[in-house]
Amino acid sequence: MSQSVSTIIIGAGPIGLELAVNLKQAGITYRQFDAGQVGQTISWYPRQSHFFSSPDRISICGVPLQTVDQSKATREEYLTYLRTIVQQFQLKINCYEKVTQINSLGPHQYEVVTDKDTYQAENVICGIGDMHSPRMLNVPGEDLPHVSHYFDEPHKYFNQKLLIVGGKNSAVEAAIRCHRAGAKVSMSYRGEKFSERSIKYWLQPEIQWLIEIKQIPFYPQSTVTQITPGSVTLQTVDGIEQVDADFVLLLTGYEMDTSLLKQAGVHIQGPNHGPAYDEATMQTNLPGLYVAGTAAAGTQNSFKLFIENAHSHVVKIMRDLFGKDPKRINPLAYVHMKEETPPTDQMPES
Repeated sequence: MSQSVSTIIIGAGPIGLELAVNLKQAGITYRQFDAGQVGQTISWYPRQSHFFSSPDRISICGVPLQTVDQSKATREEYLTYLRTIVQQFQLKINCYEKVTQINSLGPHQYEVVTDKDTYQAENVICGIGDMHSPRMLNVPGEDLPHVSHYFDEPHKYFNQKLLIVGGKNSAVEAAIRCHRAGAKVSMSYRGEKFSERSIKYWLQPEIQWLIEIKQIPFYPQSTVTQITPGSVTLQTVDGIEQVDADFVLLLTGYEMDTSLLKQAGVHIQGPNHGPAYDEATMQTNLPGLYVAGTAAAGTQNSFKLFIENAHSHVVKIMRDLFGKDPKRINPLAYVHMKEETPPTDQMPES
């Protein structure tokens, strides 16, 4: 027999956890699932990478995020923080239980099927994120063992020839860190130059300097046409270029998997292929099915939705479903809703 709850949350990232805390404190029966671990997408970040946003902007549930040196949080510090949130509020999360199907049985009537069980719920909130798989180049050799779409840490590339393909923050940060670790780094980017809006401000001067002094060979306006063991073929504005490479990092972005939302009947629209939803409530075209966090954005080619401006989704969903503001929320949620401050009787608890 399937289990019944008021609300199901799919995804245990920061916004999913913020929703869970507020549902629990409001006395709402809920279940939360994640196909992986708490903060799964963040765990894919390179080791010791820092967030763009300051700690106060990515804190959740009104709980301060403290870092060792009062700077921006690292991947490790933030994962520790998320684990602490789960422990502090005693959240029960079904990790490593993948939701495979959402069946709409009518307005506010859903059957949620996982790889372990079946559940019934009045409402479903999809906080599944937007970085499910790498954006493939679809070129010969992309599947070779020395080629990766994920940067873990730089030691692997010490004293090796490394070509990094990409021109946004992840590619630039990987290039600088690997260069510092003794890798022989070169870069290929389809654009003419790096955009300051896409790169952490403290990295921009360093990458420009390393390119200017020829420490990192740079191939602007270039595309990969073939990868072979030991080299990469680039199509540049000046013709074909062969670049020696022991390893290749294809840091060209990631795509959202909308198959679960499509299967449920959610309309997918726009150039980002994102879910259609009401911006005032976060509800999709299906009554009782909501999107939260970066899942609302689809595949972001130009990033506009982050943790820091998704806190407001928690407020909108709680208001629409239960007619009340969340008690545990980052105050910036109200700033992003064009309100200067939250209502005084709804300030986050200390």
